[in-house]
Amino acid sequence: MGAWHFIHTSLFLSLVCIALSQQNDDAAVMLKLRDSLVKSSTLGWSASDPCQWSHVGCTDNRVDRIQIGHQNLQGTLPPELRNLTQLTRFEVMSNNLTGPLPSLSGLSSLQVLLLHTNSFSSIPPDFFTGMTSLTSVSLDANPFESWEIPESLKDATSLKEFSANDANVAGKIPEFFNDDVFTGLESLHLAFNYLEGEFPLNFSGSAMRSLWLNSQKSNSRLNGTVSVLQNMTSLTEIWLHGNSFTGPLPDFSGMISLEDLSLRDNSLTGVVPPSLGNISTLRVVNFTNNKLQGPTPKFADRVSVDMIPGTNNFCLDKPGVACDATVNVLLSVAENFGYPASLADSWKGNDPCSPDTWKGIACAGKDILVINLKKAGLTGTISSDFSLISTLQELFLSDNMLTGTIPDELTILHNLTILDVSNNRLYGNIPKFKNTVKVEYAGNPDIGKNGSIYPPPGTPGITPGSPSGTGGDSDGSGNKNLATGKIVGSVIGVVCGLCLAGLGLFFYNRKQKRSSKVQSPNMMIIHPRHSGDQAAVKITAAESIANIGAQSFTDSVGTSDIHVVRTENMVISIQVLRNVTNNFSEENILGRGGFGTVYKGELHDVRGHSADISFLARRRVSNHSIGLED
Repeated sequence: MGAWHFIHTSLFLSLVCIALSQQNDDAAVMLKLRDSLVKSSTLGWSASDPCQWSHVGCTDNRVDRIQIGHQNLQGTLPPELRNLTQLTRFEVMSNNLTGPLPSLSGLSSLQVLLLHTNSFSSIPPDFFTGMTSLTSVSLDANPFESWEIPESLKDATSLKEFSANDANVAGKIPEFFNDDVFTGLESLHLAFNYLEGEFPLNFSGSAMRSLWLNSQKSNSRLNGTVSVLQNMTSLTEIWLHGNSFTGPLPDFSGMISLEDLSLRDNSLTGVVPPSLGNISTLRVVNFTNNKLQGPTPKFADRVSVDMIPGTNNFCLDKPGVACDATVNVLLSVAENFGYPASLADSWKGNDPCSPDTWKGIACAGKDILVINLKKAGLTGTISSDFSLISTLQELFLSDNMLTGTIPDELTILHNLTILDVSNNRLYGNIPKFKNTVKVEYAGNPDIGKNGSIYPPPGTPGITPGSPSGTGGDSDGSGNKNLATGKIVGSVIGVVCGLCLAGLGLFFYNRKQKRSSKVQSPNMMIIHPRHSGDQAAVKITAAESIANIGAQSFTDSVGTSDIHVVRTENMVISIQVLRNVTNNFSEENILGRGGFGTVYKGELHDVRGHSADISFLARRRVSNHSIGLED
């Protein structure tokens, strides 16, 4: 019994010694803190036991709270603070403390850290290491040297509130601000900093309630779309004003608790979703200085609205008034393109046919005849709502980065004559248009296939008309051998074309005239172009009149003799082509090559003047008809 009593007594004394040692260690740290502060005498920290000091709290004689905010203190913080291992709250906000923040790594009991509104100069990368109990951090209004939020913050898995407004934070928003790392994060405030880049995609699904990212001061500021907000349905405050966000607003239907939405001073486009006006908790909306389109939204009287007339691209300034029906159709078309800023800059107002507005729209009166959006940097897909513009005759969407298929609905456009979708990333089968419609689709290697081999829009190195990041050196599949084959084929084709041109010049000088006399005001060279419609004849007529300049017009004709080929000031029937070639006689062949057969012929005008022509064709007999094609 004596031995056991001795052991127990020794263990007790050891624990007492450890406790006294820790208590003495805390006291030593507190004395260091007192000595590093200027005017600390105002705190009344004169007793030998810091647990007796004002603004200091202890549990079991260990310091666990230091709350000296708003005390007009100056000085610095000592590095020994990290030895206060039982500290749960450290509050020094709203003083004039200076110097670098010491590392507080290892303070696993610390829960609340309030350092805002001081003059600290820097923050170490390991500052948050081991702070596994940390729930609330405030670093606002400190002139730190430029810094990025460190990886060490990931140790604070209990974090609920993180605020570093106006704290010289740079770089991108860390992707670790998500529910996987911080399961209980409710508030993220990083306004008035130097952040740049896009929203982290893994913000989606976050349970955050308050998000302040407004008024970034970096050159590019925060940018990209705000689509991720759609899946942050717990948000009550969204402050994104004063940035460079683009694209459309998200669907707000899931944000049943949203109260404050501030998006002014960005470059947001598209129509304001009606779901926003249906949120019963909404109190504040700021939209001034964007590129929003469609009708000006009308909100309930309880909502404070900052939406100065003329600072967006709404069709009408009066809230709640619907746009013209044609405007709505064009905006639905733009929606498939992601409401690009290039269109939002000019697609504004309530009349698409008004002069000097609505880029790429050409009208006759109030009827839209032409939509020309070639080389417009468009992404997304081709909207089937083009089919609602019944007067449309020509639609040019070439040299963009459009994906998806050509909508079947476009075939109901009875006035359509030209559809040019060449040099995009389209796939699938070409719809069956009427014979009178010319479809240009070259430069879409996946046409006729069920899917696309292209990377998603926005992949670095991808440019309009280029299948891959190699700038078009391959066909988009990554098969360099196939790309090389295409290049070799192109070279061979050019050589053949030059040979045929030489033959044409040779026979042109011989001028063998035929008896068929056809009225024609101009000498012409006729060369057919490829058609996706096997039942049609595609012919391009190129004028070469010196006082007019070289112009190219293309039209389509069927296989019947009564159909014609038209240019702006001439008509050539298929029968004429038969006449001038003696029904495509072997005697009128200039030569044959990789592009087909070259025929010669002669046209005469009403004054008896004649001019030789040559054109490239491949003769195909099908149902007793003649087809011309590449």
